[in-house]
Amino acid sequence: MKKYILWLFVIIFVVWFMRGATTPEIKNLHNSGQNIVAFGDSLTAGYGAGKDKSYPAVLARMINRPVVNLGLSGDTAANAPSRLGQVLQNNPYMVLIEFGGNDFMRSVPFEQTEQAIRHIVDEVQQAGAIAVLVDTGGYPGMSRYTKLYKQIAKEKQALFVPGILDGIFGKNKYKADPIHPNAAGYEIVAQKVHKAIKPYL
Repeated sequence: MKKYILWLFVIIFVVWFMRGATTPEIKNLHNSGQNIVAFGDSLTAGYGAGKDKSYPAVLARMINRPVVNLGLSGDTAANAPSRLGQVLQNNPYMVLIEFGGNDFMRSVPFEQTEQAIRHIVDEVQQAGAIAVLVDTGGYPGMSRYTKLYKQIAKEKQALFVPGILDGIFGKNKYKADPIHPNAAGYEIVAQKVHKAIKPYL
């Protein structure tokens, strides 16, 4: 009898532990959208390598389906909501949201960046698509953005892609200039994004 009770406690503990360890549900996982849209700044546009070698172009080849590239060099999260119409016009299934580097370099108030990112995620999700927060990482001083994006992803049941420039930023063989990757660097970025979104495609 004691042995039976002991096993029962073990089973209950394992079930409780597994439930606590499961991945949070992603909002709009099963939606009717058609396209993957990459929405971001120069790191999405492919600055330093060209649009055909940008991470969205590499990603498209990896998954064998189109990825709409709405990267705009110089854009900030604070300005990005003004372009949301373009994103939603593409009937998105999933939107890859990559901003923050320019906000940091131009000293855009952090609260303004946070407000804009939250607004973008809300609009994407209200349109029925999966929101994916792509964290830049890499840059010294960007850790507070990483922390913010991870927090927003958790709160809003969005996907989070950690540090796309981690392992690239300090290595010249992957860089076109002090900030932007070259073609080889964008290959690595695409691999990181692919790893995060693959289970949800």
